[in-house]
Amino acid sequence: MNQQRTIVVALGGNALQKQGEASSQAQQRVADETIAQLLPLIQAGHRVAIVHGNGPQVGNIVLHEEAINTEAVPSLPLEDSGAMSQGLIGFWLQQAIHDALATRGVHDKYAVSIVTQTVVDQADPAFQHPTKPIGPFYSEEEAKKVQVERGYTVREDSGRGWRRVVPSPKPQEIVEAPVIKALVDAGVLVVSTGGGGIPVLRDASGQLSGVAAVIDKDFGAAKLADMLEADTLLILTSVDAAKVNFGQPTEQSLGEVSAEELQQHIDAGQFAAGSMLPKTQAALSFVAGASGRTAIITSLEKTADAINGTAGTRIKS
Repeated sequence: MNQQRTIVVALGGNALQKQGEASSQAQQRVADETIAQLLPLIQAGHRVAIVHGNGPQVGNIVLHEEAINTEAVPSLPLEDSGAMSQGLIGFWLQQAIHDALATRGVHDKYAVSIVTQTVVDQADPAFQHPTKPIGPFYSEEEAKKVQVERGYTVREDSGRGWRRVVPSPKPQEIVEAPVIKALVDAGVLVVSTGGGGIPVLRDASGQLSGVAAVIDKDFGAAKLADMLEADTLLILTSVDAAKVNFGQPTEQSLGEVSAEELQQHIDAGQFAAGSMLPKTQAALSFVAGASGRTAIITSLEKTADAINGTAGTRIKS
């Protein structure tokens, strides 16, 4: 770890909220535990940018918004809820970083969070095929009513009821990337691109407008890492490495693999959609951007070992 690197860390949902513990205090405790695992990177002098998921948090915000939707207090659109979640989680992580450093006598290093917009393409096929369920569960009758009244796309969700579904387009550009890069290069710990960033469309005149969609956090992190010209994309999840034949007697963890080999595993259907698949695809998109890059998939607990090259799945360009 003696070589200083620029590392973009993508935190999975488990790094922010434990099952059934959705209070602010509980999530702040998890944020503290998460930052404790990232401290070795910071103490080693690496330049660190943090991207976080926001699924549980934005889901709860949407539930709150839907619960009080009245003419006097209309519910806010999804993109506004995404912005709220970025500020909320950024606050927790900023404070966790500050306190962790202060406890260790470090008072000259700062953390900031940036509400981040991510440009998506209106022509992305995802807009024609919304797949990401969000918000409350409805009966079929309620869902059809909401569909008519509010223009939502609704779909039955795994036998649990009906839900609104929204598009999940690929990120094209992080609007605030130049500012994030300047801060990271200056040694500031930056929390940004939460939930993949707030999806926005850019019109012909360059104006931005929010759009009801959800960007995959790992793809957002890969796009940010590319725009920051980072050396390393570190995707943290609930398992120590990507695995082939997952859950079978022949299950095997992948260590250092080539981009070609990882693509072969993807083509063979080894990784589950909505789980390990987007992480492996994001890793490949990052290493394909330039030479000398490394993408790592591992667990939060293996962070330091993975950066040292002794844990996780490692893909190099």
